[in-house]
Amino acid sequence: MRPDALARLICAHVCLHACMAGTRMAAPLLALRDGYSALSVGALMALFALAPVFLAIPSGRYADRHGLRRPVGLAVIASVLAASLAVAAPVFAVMCVAALVTGGSTGAASIALQRHVGRAAHGSTDLKRMFSWLAIGPAVSNFIGPLCAGLLIDHAGAVAGHTTGYRAAFGLMALLPLVAWLLIRRVEELEPVARAPGAAPTRPWDLLANPMMRRLMLVNWCMSSCWDVHTFVVPVLGHERGFSASTVGTILGSFAMAAAGVRVLLPVFAARLAEHAVLASAMLVASLVFLVYPFMGNAWTMGACSVVLGIALGSVQPMVMSTMHQITPEARHGEALGLRAMAINGSSVLMPVLFGTVGAIVGVNLVFWTVGVVVCSCLQPAWRLRPPAPPGQAASDKS
Repeated sequence: MRPDALARLICAHVCLHACMAGTRMAAPLLALRDGYSALSVGALMALFALAPVFLAIPSGRYADRHGLRRPVGLAVIASVLAASLAVAAPVFAVMCVAALVTGGSTGAASIALQRHVGRAAHGSTDLKRMFSWLAIGPAVSNFIGPLCAGLLIDHAGAVAGHTTGYRAAFGLMALLPLVAWLLIRRVEELEPVARAPGAAPTRPWDLLANPMMRRLMLVNWCMSSCWDVHTFVVPVLGHERGFSASTVGTILGSFAMAAAGVRVLLPVFAARLAEHAVLASAMLVASLVFLVYPFMGNAWTMGACSVVLGIALGSVQPMVMSTMHQITPEARHGEALGLRAMAINGSSVLMPVLFGTVGAIVGVNLVFWTVGVVVCSCLQPAWRLRPPAPPGQAASDKS
């Protein structure tokens, strides 16, 4: 893939994801301003991850049949309509609809983008490099979307938090997917993958018959849970120790910056990195960090742990995506991506509830230690994730 085409895909990914990220920040603030309870706001936030759980596999299969532009085009239309509806009627019920639609459409577009990038890559080194670049998009959009929405909420109305400011924020969110479409429409569509004549219908669960796929899903779920537990438990731990909100935010921000930074560096070293080695190393580091995290008594040491954890977890997604594209049939890449997205989003919906329940009963320290032990126990499956090299592939590319 030409660098300019990859740059357009990354920027389109940023715009689409920023629409959802900005809506995810503005909608709960509006609900809180209007007097809704924390329980209602929590349910609203869960809706952003709920839709992708059910749409991920159908979206992946649709991308396998239709390629890049049609799935992304439908996602753009849905996102624009949802954000525009929030502009017209900024009330709680509409926020719930916007959460479902922007969450689902962003997930569907991401699957189509990831599938296109994977098919355009040549060899494992190219897969690692391109997925590392693509993975920067959500990190950037998680900064741009909430920042722009927050500035408009504070400054576009007569006073900070006025409804006019919220309308302006949702209006900007409605424009961002249109920018994404202007970028996507110039990307050349790849040739469709023809299925074998007379091939029997397939089901997504058939992919799990491959032992490599089962190991990959287990590793991906473990590392996704690490991300969820850190995001959820660190504020609780910080509150117990009397840290200010800005201190807790800085600790979480250092984690996000480290995760984004390692994805910038990965393309430089892609040729020297083996997917299974990076995944196993990330799991070992994450398990050690979780085991020592509760013993960190001040903000500086907790921040250092967050940076180390961010580096480890930030390296995971490009390696998972590269491995997945090497172990699944080309005609089912979208289906495999959908299966992965369903598992991750399902975990993001259920795990915070589980962590909160366990933390309330036995304390957050035990949550950290339990996750550390579970991740450490999955080191062997990660080390065994060695995709078979294609015939004729250069030795330097096998690493």
